[in-house]
Amino acid sequence: MRFIDLSHTITSGMPCYPGTPGPQFQPLASIEEHGFAEQLFSLSSHTGTHVDLPSHMLRGGRSLDAFSVERFAGKGCAIDLRGRAGGVISIEELYPFEDLIKGSEFLLLCSGWCQYWGSPYYYEGYPVLSAEAALWLTGFDLKGLGVDMISVDAPDSEDFPVHNRLLQHGILIFENLARITRLLHFAFIFCGFPLKIIGAEASPVRAVALIDNDNGA
Repeated sequence: MRFIDLSHTITSGMPCYPGTPGPQFQPLASIEEHGFAEQLFSLSSHTGTHVDLPSHMLRGGRSLDAFSVERFAGKGCAIDLRGRAGGVISIEELYPFEDLIKGSEFLLLCSGWCQYWGSPYYYEGYPVLSAEAALWLTGFDLKGLGVDMISVDAPDSEDFPVHNRLLQHGILIFENLARITRLLHFAFIFCGFPLKIIGAEASPVRAVALIDNDNGA
C-alpha cells in the first residue's frame, strides 16, 4: 500500500481565504525551561486543507459532530480538468466520467491549481463547477467532493451556489487539496479525517490517498 499526502503544511504566512486570519503559533513551554515543549495554535477552521460541513452554509445544517468517522473515508476517483483556467466546468465536461463517478464515494477534481500555492495567482482565476454541474453531481452517492483550489465557488461569488447545492445534499467539500495529479488514472481510497470538534462547521484535515502497490502511482 502506498500513501499519497494530499495536504498542505500548516505554517505561518500560508495562503488563506481573503479575510481569514492566518495561523499563529505561540510557545507555552520549552524543554530548557520546563522540561517539556508545548505550543498554542490559533487558526481558522478553514485553514489549509480542510473540509466544509453543511452548517458552514446552511441554517440548521449538520455540524462536524453529527458525522461518524466512516463519513470521511471511502473509494475515490480523480478526474483531469486541467487547462480550464478562469472557466466554468459544465455538465458536458463531466459526462465522460459518469461511470467512474458512479463507482466512487469521493470525487476529486484535478485543476492543477495547486501549482500556484503561495503565489497571488492562487486566489483567483481557478475554474469552478457550473451550478448545473454541481446539481448533477448530487445525483450520485458521493460522500464528498475535493478540489485543489481555495474554493469550489468563484472568488466574487455572493450566493455560493456550488457550496450550497453540494452541502444541501450532504456532499462534504474538501478544499485546498494538493498533488491530485498523482492520482489520475488510478483507483484509491481517500481519507480526509478532521479534528473531532463539537459544533464545527469546518476543520483542517490530513487528507491522504491509499493506493494498492499493484495499482502503481
